[in-house]
Amino acid sequence: MGKRAFIFPGQGAQYVGMAKEFYEQIPVCREVFETAGEATGLDVAALCFEENDKLNVTEYTQICMLTAEAAILKALEAAGVHADVTAGLSLGEYGALLAADVLSPSDAFYLIRKRGIYMQEAVPKGGAMTAVLGLDAAAVQKACEETGGLVSIANYNCPGQIVITGEAQAVAAAAQACVAAGAKRTIPLNVSGPFHSKMLAGAGKKLGEELDRAEIRDVKIPYVSNVTADYVTDKSLVRDLLVRQVSSPVRWQQSVERMLADGTDEFVEIGPGRTLRGFLRKIDRSAAVVNIDKMEDFDRYVNR
Repeated sequence: MGKRAFIFPGQGAQYVGMAKEFYEQIPVCREVFETAGEATGLDVAALCFEENDKLNVTEYTQICMLTAEAAILKALEAAGVHADVTAGLSLGEYGALLAADVLSPSDAFYLIRKRGIYMQEAVPKGGAMTAVLGLDAAAVQKACEETGGLVSIANYNCPGQIVITGEAQAVAAAAQACVAAGAKRTIPLNVSGPFHSKMLAGAGKKLGEELDRAEIRDVKIPYVSNVTADYVTDKSLVRDLLVRQVSSPVRWQQSVERMLADGTDEFVEIGPGRTLRGFLRKIDRSAAVVNIDKMEDFDRYVNR
């Protein structure tokens, strides 16, 4: 018997109107948005559903994404669909923590709001991120090391797609070195800072102070950490991993490979877009991947 994984996307997949059908049609989903609003003091529904200039600003993007993911998760749980294991990419890891019942919704929404604020505040001038396509991890790592520590790997997304992060000029130089080493191409990312780099360590430290006040509960189902790409079953490890996650590489490819090796054969991407589905196809084309973004996706999956 195989295992089902719930997986949750990160920043960049957001769009105006995400999870609106769930909010309008399923009462427990509406309650999720209300809880998010109470925990953060924001009108999260308006931020998600109405045209605005904030949705793509990190301090708002993160709470909006998590709320949309949590609403769809609640709909699935209410329909009797549950996971055997869970994981999320960057902020999506908080969706995994909800699925694993490690955090209450109120604490998760409060923490992700603070995480977004601290990351936005910590963004230094002159930071950048670039995707490197078609080059193996060792060669990318070598190009980063040649910058003297100014650049590091931010994301191991899937075979042939690695993101580098750090000081802008050094990132550009590392990208050129990657092309010289055989990369098919490099793509500068339209982001507001060098996320998942040591330049964001201060944001992680502040987040740790908030985590000290949160209730971290027993892990109901195993979740896979971005930092270690391994299962977390001991709640005493959660705080440190979430602090480190802000400035550490997201080992998404390795996380998926860990779940595959343990018998996971169905992945359900919960939330906006199909980013993780695309990564999964490149990691293992034989794995079954379903995306639940809209109500029609939900109905098709639940009633299959």
